[in-house]
Amino acid sequence: MTKLTLTNYAQCNTTVLENEFIDRYMPMANGEYVKVYLLLLRHMNRTEGILSVSEMADILECTEKDIRRALKYWKNMDLVDYHEQSETDEPPAPSHTPSVSASSDALPDTDTPPASVPNIQQYRERKEFKELLFVAEQYLGKTLSSVDIDTITYFYDTLHMSAELIEYLIEYCVENGHKSMHYIQKVALSWSEQKLTTVSAAKASAVLYNKNCYSILNAYGIKGRAPAAAETAYIKKWNDEYGFSLDIILEACNRTMNTIHQPNFEYTDTILKNWADKQVRCRKDIDSLDADFQKEKERRKKPAVKPAADAKANKFNNFTGRSYDMDSLERRLVQQ
Repeated sequence: MTKLTLTNYAQCNTTVLENEFIDRYMPMANGEYVKVYLLLLRHMNRTEGILSVSEMADILECTEKDIRRALKYWKNMDLVDYHEQSETDEPPAPSHTPSVSASSDALPDTDTPPASVPNIQQYRERKEFKELLFVAEQYLGKTLSSVDIDTITYFYDTLHMSAELIEYLIEYCVENGHKSMHYIQKVALSWSEQKLTTVSAAKASAVLYNKNCYSILNAYGIKGRAPAAAETAYIKKWNDEYGFSLDIILEACNRTMNTIHQPNFEYTDTILKNWADKQVRCRKDIDSLDADFQKEKERRKKPAVKPAADAKANKFNNFTGRSYDMDSLERRLVQQ
């Protein structure tokens, strides 16, 4: 059995969200996690019973793994009481706090083992973790807030990132001009999804990403500078959202330059979005689209066959033409 416990003061048609959540927790949380928390608040007192993970995934149009990740995050923030019990344990006794519970079918096991790690406070008492917080403050140039510490604890506890990897994570983000903990968390989640568990693996991924960025700038004829924030956002979109390899992106860049003769990320994005909509995955798919386009172009160029226009009536052709019987004329000539 799995138990979730939330605190909310809700009326029938109202869900009350405390200001502390908005001011302290929401700014640093992943947007998808916030949606899960709000959905739980909305349905925690429904008469039909708790929403299952699969139901929440359907409502929010995400995966069950995303839901479980969000639940673990809010557990580490001490906002959700979420823990697993063995099937032999009795269901949790009712309490004054609204609670929701689900069977193990609703919350299947994740790839990670059941939570047997120390709580957040125990993490913070570790020498390694204290040193990590000190290093983070040096990189960020500020005293860490409680939310910052909670976020770093989340990297350490839930994402299972080593202190060394978290230190490199912060260093990498700061060197690229990003000191926002919200941005750092996005990068951490991306590394977790890519299963980057060591500093060497993260560095290799970063080198490849930076190499791709500079290759794209070179295709535009831009040299001697790093990509701007807006340009980086486009490149990330092409890589992550569209899922295109570097050669596909460079082809779109080349077509941009050949068409409008100047670098334009927005124009290139239009090309790539069109290819994404048409399920392009390799150069062969592009060649096929080009061939279809040329066929359609030739079809439109081919002039339609028009019926011959009637000759205009004038003084030279406003009479009925004569018809001759050639056989009859030949016989007459022979008889003469």
